[in-house]
Amino acid sequence: MTRFSRRDFLKAGVAAGVMAGAGSLPLEAAPQKATDWVTLGKSGVKVTRLAFGTGTMNGHVQRSLGQQEFTRQVRYAYDHGIRFFESSETYPGMQEMLGIALKGIPRESYRLMSKLNTGDEGADPQQKIDQLRKVGNTEYFDLILLHMQHGSTWPEDTAHWQDGILEAERKHAVIAHGASVHGLPALRRCAGNQWLQVAMIRMNQKGTRMDAEQYNTWGPGDVPAVVKNVKQVRQADIGVISMKLVGEGRFTNRADRQAAMRFAFRNAGVGAVTVGYKSTAEIDEAIENLNLALA
Repeated sequence: MTRFSRRDFLKAGVAAGVMAGAGSLPLEAAPQKATDWVTLGKSGVKVTRLAFGTGTMNGHVQRSLGQQEFTRQVRYAYDHGIRFFESSETYPGMQEMLGIALKGIPRESYRLMSKLNTGDEGADPQQKIDQLRKVGNTEYFDLILLHMQHGSTWPEDTAHWQDGILEAERKHAVIAHGASVHGLPALRRCAGNQWLQVAMIRMNQKGTRMDAEQYNTWGPGDVPAVVKNVKQVRQADIGVISMKLVGEGRFTNRADRQAAMRFAFRNAGVGAVTVGYKSTAEIDEAIENLNLALA
């Protein structure tokens, strides 16, 4: 008979304990990806981190592709995991083109965001939303934003629009809401805003086409101030979607575009980003750039 000492017994017991406990050890977290679904703060709406934007140069870039090529790109993005699409009534023709491009795809499989022009004070928000739904060939929007809010009094000035969107939510024409803000005076009013669920904010490491005291400045934006406010907005459990990530197409160097992705997520801590594309190669690159930024 083989002799089995107490020391051997203890060694065997320890080894068995390690093997038994191995199944309960925490597994290494899976790498984050551009096409992961994330929740936009207290809105509860889940979107993919990377969105398909249709507003490059006010939609001119996407519109100039023509419907057939634009549809091909939308379908390509969808097939490669981008399930968040955004447009606006202020991008001429793009809401309709996007609706055509998405026709036939199961509605529950993607998220759709649009933006309302609040410049017409006498307009009926319900009528506008209904018209956008009709043009965009959708029963509902996952997100509706007040477009391009740039004054320090925008929360008070848009009370009529806010109420209209809440009514649309009660009718299930809209799931959640927010605002696209431009300029530091408007951005400073976001974190403490109880109505706001999602904020769309310009962001890149160079400050190109970003927020400053003057919302429409062509000079560099105040990057540290924007980042500070974004973090305050996130702390208030308001979802943040970044725009102007590549300086509205001005970052011609891929290294700058990769740095922009890293900056948005690692430094500013945004939840999602929207990028406009004019080719499937740009879609591939954006996915890869964001995957690298998240690695």
